[in-house]
Amino acid sequence: MDSASTSTSLDALFYASVVHRRNFLAAGAATLTAIAAGSAAIQAFAAEAGTEADRAFMSEAIALMRKAGVVDKTGGPFGAVVVRDGQVLAASGNSVLRDSDPSAHAEVNAMRIACKKVGAPNLKGATLFTSCEPCPMCYATAYWARVDRIYYAAAWTDYADLFDDQNISMDMKRPYPERTVPVSQLMQADAQKVWLEYRKMPQKTRY
Repeated sequence: MDSASTSTSLDALFYASVVHRRNFLAAGAATLTAIAAGSAAIQAFAAEAGTEADRAFMSEAIALMRKAGVVDKTGGPFGAVVVRDGQVLAASGNSVLRDSDPSAHAEVNAMRIACKKVGAPNLKGATLFTSCEPCPMCYATAYWARVDRIYYAAAWTDYADLFDDQNISMDMKRPYPERTVPVSQLMQADAQKVWLEYRKMPQKTRY
């Protein structure tokens, strides 16, 4: 290689390596931001994927799903497990048909059992594993029970041709008069009087 070629190569290397300080800092910041975003995405994915223990609990919920809907036919194919501190507090399948109870969803059944077991109307620190995406009623029950987290397997769209979970969710976003079951207010003043009494009670309990 002649001296001219060597000089050209060295110049190219030099100019390719030298970056203005301002540009360098900007590039570095962008790189760190990208790395942080990627790390957050990886952590989020890992959280969604769950641990081996989480998958074992979900497998139990899916087994209960099949037992309720396919084997025993106590209700639709839904199963749920409530776990706290790595221990199963309760597990149940759907029993709407067996109990003639429209609220006897797997999640509600499991949370009722768990609450009775711990002797409290809340399940703080617990995780709900459910074979299917919670319907509005089951999500509301988990909300009132103060469950820490919910994992679900099948999505509403997986069985939208069979059950109304997604339809109910959409229906609840409509104004009261436009809902499938119309909702109207009546005798508000009378109900407010009871609230006034309740507020004055020294031992009222918020849950």
